[in-house]
Amino acid sequence: MQDRVGPSGVTQHEGRSTGARPVFSSLLRGAAHKCPACGKGAMFRRYLKVADNCPNCGEALHHHRADDAPPYFTIVIVGHIVVGLVLAVEMAYRPPLWVHAALWLPLTVILTLVVLPSVKGALIALQWALLMHGFDPDAKEEMGTGFEATLPEASPHRLDFRS
Repeated sequence: MQDRVGPSGVTQHEGRSTGARPVFSSLLRGAAHKCPACGKGAMFRRYLKVADNCPNCGEALHHHRADDAPPYFTIVIVGHIVVGLVLAVEMAYRPPLWVHAALWLPLTVILTLVVLPSVKGALIALQWALLMHGFDPDAKEEMGTGFEATLPEASPHRLDFRS
């Protein structure tokens, strides 16, 4: 497969980007749910399910390790927005508690569902730009350093669950 140079100057070889990766533009592309490499292909194939590869440039995206970071950052962002609005409305109008519940519960849920994919996309793009978690094409696969990795293959203590 031939090498290709994308719009950001990132060279691609066999579905993996090489060379410098711009952090800020990658973050913006990820927040827009686009591939951090080309900025055109969709990052998600469903609501929060990341595509294995970019449909436009073929960049491998399955290496990401977003885990619990997107919900955490979403809680921080939405919490700051909603708490600020709650305090402003309370100080200005002093509405009854049922009005607060009717306003802020739906707003919190809607904001969370809207912000979460953008935060996850930006976080995956950041991992891509910083060559984290398998996005580095020059990285060697790491061998686990746990107990199982230190045992010889024929050890009587090694458990084999293959049938």
